[in-house]
Amino acid sequence: MIRVGVADDQPLFCAGLQMMIESQPDLEFAGTAADGLQAVQLARSARPDVLLMDIRMPGLDGIAATEAIRRDRTGQLPRIVVLTTFDRDEAVAAALRAGADGFLLKDATPDFILAAIRTVHDGHSVIAPKQTTELFRALARRRPEAIDSLSVREKEVFLLAARGLNNGDIGRTAFISEATVKSHVRSILAKLGLVSRVQLVAFAYENGLVR
Repeated sequence: MIRVGVADDQPLFCAGLQMMIESQPDLEFAGTAADGLQAVQLARSARPDVLLMDIRMPGLDGIAATEAIRRDRTGQLPRIVVLTTFDRDEAVAAALRAGADGFLLKDATPDFILAAIRTVHDGHSVIAPKQTTELFRALARRRPEAIDSLSVREKEVFLLAARGLNNGDIGRTAFISEATVKSHVRSILAKLGLVSRVQLVAFAYENGLVR
Protein backbone atom coordinates (compact mmCIF):
# COMPACT_ATOMS: atom_id res chain seq x y z
CA MET A 1 0.00 0.00 0.00
CA ILE A 2 1.39 3.40 -1.01
CA ARG A 3 0.54 6.19 1.42
CA VAL A 4 0.03 9.53 -0.35
CA GLY A 5 -0.18 12.99 1.23
CA VAL A 6 -1.23 16.24 -0.45
CA ALA A 7 0.01 19.75 0.36
CA ASP A 8 -2.02 22.47 -1.38
CA ASP A 9 -3.91 25.56 -0.23
CA GLN A 10 -6.87 24.92 -2.57
CA PRO A 11 -9.43 22.75 -0.71
CA LEU A 12 -11.28 21.67 -3.86
CA PHE A 13 -8.08 20.55 -5.54
CA CYS A 14 -7.08 18.59 -2.44
CA ALA A 15 -10.51 16.99 -2.25
CA GLY A 16 -10.27 15.91 -5.88
CA LEU A 17 -6.88 14.32 -5.32
CA GLN A 18 -8.15 12.61 -2.18
CA MET A 19 -11.09 11.04 -4.05
CA MET A 20 -8.79 9.91 -6.84
CA ILE A 21 -6.28 8.37 -4.44
CA GLU A 22 -8.93 6.62 -2.35
CA SER A 23 -10.42 5.07 -5.49
CA GLN A 24 -7.25 3.03 -6.04
CA PRO A 25 -6.79 -0.33 -4.29
CA ASP A 26 -3.02 0.10 -3.90
CA LEU A 27 -3.08 3.70 -2.62
CA GLU A 28 -3.95 5.08 0.82
CA PHE A 29 -4.66 8.75 1.54
CA ALA A 30 -2.35 10.01 4.31
CA GLY A 31 -3.79 13.50 4.84
CA THR A 32 -3.60 17.08 3.62
CA ALA A 33 -1.65 20.23 4.44
CA ALA A 34 -2.76 23.78 3.58
CA ASP A 35 0.70 25.38 3.70
CA GLY A 36 4.37 24.50 3.78
CA LEU A 37 4.65 24.34 7.56
CA GLN A 38 1.74 21.90 7.71
CA ALA A 39 3.39 19.90 4.92
CA VAL A 40 6.53 19.47 7.04
CA GLN A 41 4.38 18.40 9.98
CA LEU A 42 2.40 16.00 7.77
CA ALA A 43 5.62 14.38 6.56
CA ARG A 44 6.75 13.87 10.16
CA SER A 45 3.47 12.68 11.65
CA ALA A 46 1.73 10.72 8.88
CA ARG A 47 4.90 9.45 7.18
CA PRO A 48 3.48 9.33 3.64
CA ASP A 49 5.46 7.39 1.05
CA VAL A 50 4.73 10.06 -1.57
CA LEU A 51 3.91 13.71 -0.95
CA LEU A 52 2.31 15.85 -3.67
CA MET A 53 3.52 19.38 -2.90
CA ASP A 54 2.18 22.62 -4.36
CA ILE A 55 4.95 25.14 -4.98
CA ARG A 56 2.98 28.28 -4.15
CA MET A 57 1.44 28.18 -0.68
CA PRO A 58 1.02 30.83 2.03
CA GLY A 59 3.72 31.19 4.64
CA LEU A 60 6.31 28.52 3.97
CA ASP A 61 6.18 27.69 0.25
CA GLY A 62 6.68 24.29 -1.34
CA ILE A 63 10.38 24.86 -2.05
CA ALA A 64 11.22 25.74 1.56
CA ALA A 65 9.00 22.89 2.79
CA THR A 66 10.84 20.43 0.54
CA GLU A 67 14.18 21.63 1.90
CA ALA A 68 12.95 21.27 5.48
CA ILE A 69 11.67 17.74 4.87
CA ARG A 70 14.93 16.71 3.22
CA ARG A 71 16.87 17.97 6.28
CA ASP A 72 14.79 15.81 8.61
CA ARG A 73 16.68 12.71 9.73
CA THR A 74 14.15 11.37 12.24
CA GLY A 75 12.63 8.73 9.96
CA GLN A 76 11.93 7.61 6.41
CA LEU A 77 11.54 10.57 4.07
CA PRO A 78 8.71 10.75 1.54
CA ARG A 79 9.23 10.96 -2.18
CA ILE A 80 8.18 14.51 -3.10
CA VAL A 81 6.47 15.53 -6.34
CA VAL A 82 5.92 19.27 -6.73
CA LEU A 83 2.78 20.60 -8.41
CA THR A 84 2.61 23.74 -10.51
CA THR A 85 0.34 25.49 -12.99
CA PHE A 86 3.31 26.69 -15.06
CA ASP A 87 5.50 24.38 -17.15
CA ARG A 88 8.30 26.94 -17.62
CA ASP A 89 8.74 28.00 -14.04
CA GLU A 90 12.15 28.62 -12.44
CA ALA A 91 10.50 27.71 -9.15
CA VAL A 92 10.19 24.15 -10.44
CA ALA A 93 13.95 23.97 -10.99
CA ALA A 94 14.47 25.43 -7.52
CA ALA A 95 12.20 22.77 -5.99
CA LEU A 96 14.09 20.00 -7.75
CA ARG A 97 17.38 21.46 -6.52
CA ALA A 98 15.86 21.42 -3.02
CA GLY A 99 15.38 17.68 -3.32
CA ALA A 100 12.01 17.05 -4.98
CA ASP A 101 11.82 13.85 -7.01
CA GLY A 102 9.86 15.32 -9.89
CA PHE A 103 7.12 17.72 -10.91
CA LEU A 104 3.66 17.59 -12.41
CA LEU A 105 1.39 20.19 -13.92
CA LYS A 106 -1.89 20.63 -12.09
CA ASP A 107 -3.81 20.06 -15.31
CA ALA A 108 -2.31 16.57 -15.74
CA THR A 109 -4.86 13.81 -16.30
CA PRO A 110 -5.85 11.60 -13.34
CA ASP A 111 -4.25 8.57 -15.02
CA PHE A 112 -0.97 10.47 -15.42
CA ILE A 113 -0.98 11.60 -11.78
CA LEU A 114 -1.70 8.07 -10.54
CA ALA A 115 1.03 6.64 -12.75
CA ALA A 116 3.43 9.32 -11.48
CA ILE A 117 2.70 8.42 -7.85
CA ARG A 118 3.49 4.76 -8.50
CA THR A 119 6.53 5.57 -10.61
CA VAL A 120 8.05 7.86 -7.98
CA HIS A 121 7.33 5.34 -5.25
CA ASP A 122 9.25 2.73 -7.28
CA GLY A 123 12.33 4.94 -7.21
CA HIS A 124 12.06 6.73 -10.54
CA SER A 125 11.80 10.45 -11.16
CA VAL A 126 8.86 12.11 -12.89
CA ILE A 127 8.99 15.16 -15.15
CA ALA A 128 5.92 16.75 -16.71
CA PRO A 129 6.25 16.09 -20.46
CA LYS A 130 6.54 19.73 -21.49
CA GLN A 131 9.57 22.01 -21.80
CA THR A 132 11.87 19.29 -20.46
CA THR A 133 14.88 20.70 -22.29
CA GLU A 134 14.48 24.13 -20.70
CA LEU A 135 14.08 22.58 -17.28
CA PHE A 136 17.21 20.45 -17.64
CA ARG A 137 19.19 23.51 -18.69
CA ALA A 138 17.93 25.38 -15.64
CA LEU A 139 18.87 22.48 -13.38
CA ALA A 140 22.26 21.53 -14.72
CA ARG A 141 25.48 22.82 -13.26
CA ARG A 142 28.48 22.31 -15.52
CA ARG A 143 30.94 20.20 -13.52
CA PRO A 144 32.23 17.64 -16.04
CA GLU A 145 35.50 17.42 -14.13
CA ALA A 146 33.57 15.97 -11.18
CA ILE A 147 32.97 12.83 -13.24
CA ASP A 148 36.67 12.02 -12.83
CA SER A 149 36.08 11.55 -9.09
CA LEU A 150 33.80 8.57 -9.76
CA SER A 151 35.16 5.04 -9.73
CA VAL A 152 34.83 2.85 -12.83
CA ARG A 153 31.82 1.07 -11.34
CA GLU A 154 30.23 4.36 -10.24
CA LYS A 155 30.58 5.72 -13.78
CA GLU A 156 28.79 2.65 -15.08
CA VAL A 157 25.96 3.05 -12.56
CA PHE A 158 25.82 6.79 -13.28
CA LEU A 159 25.23 6.25 -17.01
CA LEU A 160 22.60 3.56 -16.39
CA ALA A 161 20.77 5.79 -13.89
CA ALA A 162 20.99 8.72 -16.30
CA ARG A 163 19.17 6.60 -18.88
CA GLY A 164 16.28 6.23 -16.43
CA LEU A 165 16.86 2.67 -15.25
CA ASN A 166 15.65 1.82 -11.75
CA ASN A 167 17.82 0.12 -9.15
CA GLY A 168 16.65 -3.36 -10.07
CA ASP A 169 17.37 -2.87 -13.77
CA ILE A 170 20.78 -1.34 -13.01
CA GLY A 171 21.64 -4.28 -10.77
CA ARG A 172 20.69 -6.83 -13.41
CA THR A 173 22.59 -4.95 -16.12
CA ALA A 174 25.73 -4.44 -14.04
CA PHE A 175 25.47 -7.82 -12.23
CA ILE A 176 25.38 -6.29 -8.76
CA SER A 177 22.80 -6.30 -5.96
CA GLU A 178 20.19 -3.57 -5.51
CA ALA A 179 21.77 -2.71 -2.16
CA THR A 180 25.08 -2.14 -3.94
CA VAL A 181 23.33 0.00 -6.57
CA LYS A 182 21.78 2.15 -3.85
CA SER A 183 25.18 2.59 -2.21
CA HIS A 184 26.75 3.61 -5.51
CA VAL A 185 23.95 6.08 -6.28
CA ARG A 186 24.34 7.73 -2.87
CA SER A 187 28.08 8.03 -3.45
CA ILE A 188 27.60 9.41 -6.97
CA LEU A 189 25.15 12.08 -5.82
CA ALA A 190 27.49 13.12 -3.01
CA LYS A 191 30.55 13.34 -5.27
CA LEU A 192 28.69 15.34 -7.93
CA GLY A 193 27.01 17.64 -5.40
CA LEU A 194 23.51 16.52 -6.45
CA VAL A 195 20.53 15.67 -4.28
CA SER A 196 18.22 13.63 -6.53
CA ARG A 197 18.12 11.37 -9.56
CA VAL A 198 16.34 14.14 -11.46
CA GLN A 199 19.43 16.29 -11.02
CA LEU A 200 21.61 13.34 -12.05
CA VAL A 201 19.71 13.06 -15.35
CA ALA A 202 19.90 16.82 -15.86
CA PHE A 203 23.65 16.82 -15.17
CA ALA A 204 24.24 14.00 -17.66
CA TYR A 205 22.02 15.59 -20.29
CA GLU A 206 23.46 19.09 -20.11
CA ASN A 207 27.04 17.85 -20.14
CA GLY A 208 26.47 15.67 -23.20
CA LEU A 209 27.02 12.40 -21.33
CA VAL A 210 23.69 10.96 -22.55
CA ARG A 211 21.27 11.85 -25.32
